[in-house]
Amino acid sequence: MIRTATADDVPAIRQLIRDLAEYERALHEVKVTEEQLRAGLFGDEPRVFAHVAEHEGRVVGFAMWFLTFSTWEGVHGIYLEDLYVDPGVRGHGYGKALLTELARVADENGYARVEWSVLKWNTPAIGFYESLGARPQDEWQVYRLTGDALTKVARA
Repeated sequence: MIRTATADDVPAIRQLIRDLAEYERALHEVKVTEEQLRAGLFGDEPRVFAHVAEHEGRVVGFAMWFLTFSTWEGVHGIYLEDLYVDPGVRGHGYGKALLTELARVADENGYARVEWSVLKWNTPAIGFYESLGARPQDEWQVYRLTGDALTKVARA
């Protein structure tokens, strides 16, 4: 079952975020608290959204996303920040169902795209995404300004 996340799902979502980070060899980088997730997802003006997958009454997967805007097309899109399904229930269609739900949201709202990043070494995920018809955007390079460099630019 795929549904919009509720505030009661926050502890499970946070654990899945930690599980994803561990899989991506970056657990030490996770700082998010349940309070931050609750505020981001369910505060006065949420700017991030989530759907969850349930298996036998337990949250086993999630998709966290936010809106983008295409200056060329003049409409919004969805940026999928994280998609993760517990390895114990992979193969049951939850990942596909989560992406299908985001595609439905985009289509119903006239959004131009759903896009995301994937680690180059994550061949199982790449294979899954390509099986759905997603294609890499090889001509673009992702850049990130963070930490001390962000602070330096902000205070220049």
